[in-house]
Amino acid sequence: MSMILELRNVTMTAGDELKIKGEILDDAERFQIDLGCDNDDLALHFNPRFDDDTDGHVLVFNSKTAGFWDEERRETDSPLQRGTDVKIVLRHSGDVFEVLLADGQEVQFPNRVGMDVISYISIRGDFRLTSFKIC
Repeated sequence: MSMILELRNVTMTAGDELKIKGEILDDAERFQIDLGCDNDDLALHFNPRFDDDTDGHVLVFNSKTAGFWDEERRETDSPLQRGTDVKIVLRHSGDVFEVLLADGQEVQFPNRVGMDVISYISIRGDFRLTSFKIC
């Protein structure tokens, strides 16, 4: 069962963090966390994949402008595992997003579109959300 959560009219600015806790499903193929102003304009697309055709177990990062994807960045060093509870922190640091994963691993992704205020958050895929907080 795929989960979808969409939040609109939120306010997340530089210095803010989105803290997400949940469980990656046992048979997960992928899930994603998107930050932007709507589904067509995303400053951060964070997409862990567990069975990718190219890289197998991979973290995919991207941004989207006016409905068009930019160039993917792929990190093959993923600590995320199917069937585990995780805490993921996404920090808006102005010109960069910092994604902090459970094992202390931190991945940075540039704020390519220069989005100062995040007003749209979407979490979807093979993930069971137990809590989230913007702080």
